[in-house]
Amino acid sequence: MSNVTAVHTDATGTVATGRRQLRGYHTISGGTAGDVIFRDGGASGTVRLQFNIGTGTQPTVMNIPDDGILFTTDIHVTLPTSAKTTTFLQAV
Repeated sequence: MSNVTAVHTDATGTVATGRRQLRGYHTISGGTAGDVIFRDGGASGTVRLQFNIGTGTQPTVMNIPDDGILFTTDIHVTLPTSAKTTTFLQAV
């Protein structure tokens, strides 16, 4: 049995609150290239993961190895215009 949950969002904002591990993500551009930024502690928090997506329709998918990336406060994501992401999270 797993306690990994999936959360989908299509706008910049908080994905989950509380202590969590980011285990993976599936992100797709809405036609606008730019950086996807995962922060711990809100919009001005510590950057834990940042990557770039292009304008194409191919998804960017990553399974993060081992225990994932630890977020101690919350998980906030900044998305380019029209981008969407599904994050895979585990409470710890």
